[in-house]
Amino acid sequence: MGAVSPLGVGVQPTWEALVAGKSGIGPVTGIDVSDLPVRIAAQASDFNAPELLGAKPARQLDRFAQMALHAAREARAQAGLEGAPDRPDRWATVVSTGIGGVSTEERAVAATSGEGRVSPFTIPAYIANAAVAAVAQDAGARGQALAPVTACAAGSDAVGIGADMIRLGRADVVLVGGAEAPVTRSMLAGFAAMKAASTRNDEPEAASRPFDVNRGGLVVGEGAAILVLESAEHAAARGAEVLAEVAGYAATNDAYNITAPRPDGLAASAALRNALADAGVEPSAVDYVNAHGTGTKLNDEVEARVLSSVLGEVPTSSTKSMTGHLMGAAGALEAVIAIQALRTGLLPPTVNLDEIDQAAAGLDHVRGSARRSDPRVAVSTSFGFGGHNAVLVFRKV
Repeated sequence: MGAVSPLGVGVQPTWEALVAGKSGIGPVTGIDVSDLPVRIAAQASDFNAPELLGAKPARQLDRFAQMALHAAREARAQAGLEGAPDRPDRWATVVSTGIGGVSTEERAVAATSGEGRVSPFTIPAYIANAAVAAVAQDAGARGQALAPVTACAAGSDAVGIGADMIRLGRADVVLVGGAEAPVTRSMLAGFAAMKAASTRNDEPEAASRPFDVNRGGLVVGEGAAILVLESAEHAAARGAEVLAEVAGYAATNDAYNITAPRPDGLAASAALRNALADAGVEPSAVDYVNAHGTGTKLNDEVEARVLSSVLGEVPTSSTKSMTGHLMGAAGALEAVIAIQALRTGLLPPTVNLDEIDQAAAGLDHVRGSARRSDPRVAVSTSFGFGGHNAVLVFRKV
């Protein structure tokens, strides 16, 4: 696994900050947002592309693809797959995004208005498949390369689609995950205009408050996470260290509204039940849920209802309280977090959960500090604009 997050560059720094309850949310730096209603975000401030990747990727790739490339290199290094693939056509890549190269687009728009020149890398850097193309090229993976764009469910869909590729026999190794770099003026202004983002600008670390009665919206975040999936046979043949099993995946759509979740949670519940059935796991066997938990009223209420009705009083946390919302990369990072919970026996907390909203009272919230446990099965839920629902089930090995 590999990660770039607002909590650090790498899986281990990110994980250590999470279990310590540290926040990666602060005032926006690098761009002038003084005139905007939203002036806070969760930025991957430690990520320096020229230093970590070199001058060429830093010049040619948008930030979202740069972070994906670095996370993929970390994942391949941990997996012992840094060299050329044994069978390149059997290596696939699935790297999602919700928005793509928006900072590249903003620079091009400014250039067409007389502020500099339009870069010849504008189109290849902006398009949604830029990250997956960079990851595949760097790895020498010549199998299928996909870039799911399913809003905030995209990262989970990438993991699930990659697992399905292996189960269908279409690949031996799949690099999966997501990347997003949406901390830009247009994105912050857009989320503010739709009243979805927190404006707690004077208390950024307290701004993301999933399931709390005083929540005020999501906090825009950036980052990337990549996981190496492979068949059990392929892993055993090379003596690989197995971190966890992708046991189940399912996805549905609300077919209801462009942004709001379906109030009865019917399709989201179906995704959860179908993922458990895919894994052959009874609801009572789930030990931990990394919830989507955006800190928006509608999402929190519907998700809490879905989780409590299907799983009961299951230990649950939303790490977006610390990482912010990484949009199309959120599900990928939260897959890493769920796996780390299985590996370490630590359940990261939801911070800022001072007063649980009555609608979320049916869950066993891990709040304040990490909880020592012995989880065997972990679930990660992702729900996105447009009604996209994706659920992953991981099993300890």
